[in-house]
Amino acid sequence: MTFNLLGRQSGRRAFLKQAGAVSAVAMAGFPMPAIAQAQDINIISDENNADALAILRKIADDFGKQAGVKVVVNNMDHEAHKTAIRNYLVAGAPDICFWFSGNRMRAFVKRGLFDDISDLFEKEKYKDVLGAAAGAVTVDGKQYGLPTGGTLWGMFYRKDVFTQLGATPPANWDDLVAFGAKCKSANLTPIAMGTKELWPAAGWFDQMNLRINGLDKHMALMNGEMSYLDPSLKPVFDQWETLIKQGFFTPNNTSFGWQEAGALLAQKKAGMMNLGAFVRYAFPKEDLDQLAFSTFPTIDPKVGHFEEFSLNSVHIPANAKNKQGAREFLSYFYRPENLGPYLEPGGNVPPRNDLPPSKDPLVNIAVETLKTVQSTSQYYDRDSDPDMAQAGLVGFQEFMAKPERRDAILQRLEGTRKRIYKI
Repeated sequence: MTFNLLGRQSGRRAFLKQAGAVSAVAMAGFPMPAIAQAQDINIISDENNADALAILRKIADDFGKQAGVKVVVNNMDHEAHKTAIRNYLVAGAPDICFWFSGNRMRAFVKRGLFDDISDLFEKEKYKDVLGAAAGAVTVDGKQYGLPTGGTLWGMFYRKDVFTQLGATPPANWDDLVAFGAKCKSANLTPIAMGTKELWPAAGWFDQMNLRINGLDKHMALMNGEMSYLDPSLKPVFDQWETLIKQGFFTPNNTSFGWQEAGALLAQKKAGMMNLGAFVRYAFPKEDLDQLAFSTFPTIDPKVGHFEEFSLNSVHIPANAKNKQGAREFLSYFYRPENLGPYLEPGGNVPPRNDLPPSKDPLVNIAVETLKTVQSTSQYYDRDSDPDMAQAGLVGFQEFMAKPERRDAILQRLEGTRKRIYKI
């Protein structure tokens, strides 16, 4: 792969609730780099793919053998980690932690909780292999983390179901409406949707807003610069409400998690699903070759091609005890021969431009798709202030369940925006 995947801007998850536990890996007896100073290196990860977690632990073990240090990998449940990090960065910080790039990272940078690792970038010449991907971890010209795996969001479907329907991926709004009618005539739910965890509804909003208003207006909303009562948002909610009232989405979707909704797609009970490639975890292994991807349909052809691309990252907390050892480990972890295998099990799109093509066709499709994209957002709760994001996630879930509450929901979100951004 020679193209830098993030040649524009930057842009959640490698999910599967399999992992937890704490793993300590330690070996000694090997020459130790002076930088490591024989001090433990403590890592907190939220890697919920069991295979990727095993590879991370092996990387830690291999590094520990070579450096003569003890590397401790503490792995947390993905959702629990999002709450815990707010506390442990202040007190009891590890030497390395996994997190998100973009606004989620900047929130901690502004509070002085992530270390500036521009020196590591310079030493390892990471900008040469990351290109614009470096922007995802850059604040005011300084780097505060390393981008890891990316997720390209879009519409996933089963090839065999589309063959049975005589369908092709909807390219525009009219195609999407026609596709929904075809699904319902075949007793299929057009779009699998589970909003129990809130964020999938926000993803649908993002895609609609990008297709109708474009990236600049979308990011203005994310940055608190646009009102939730702005007239440009009316067609977004109008057309979304049309789909809701036509029964496009899984009924009672507030009762379904994303994995349960993904299972409906896998079980041929739904036509498509708007998600990342981690939807694969809802599929039996023998059916994975049926999983296919297409981009979200065009709504306004005058609007440019923008996609949601989320990029995870890894950081050194400002309160870490062993920052030198952490840097040494990160330089080892980030080598192509280590980063590539770590990203592969989760179907993550690599940020480095010097990794070989993936064994996963969905990853390679994402690589090719990103070559055609003008720019990217990350995801609603990554691009906006955390408190604003939480209010938005709740509001969008409520809208999908009770679209008649739209005005009250948007008034509430506007009040939250004014409070958070002190308008």
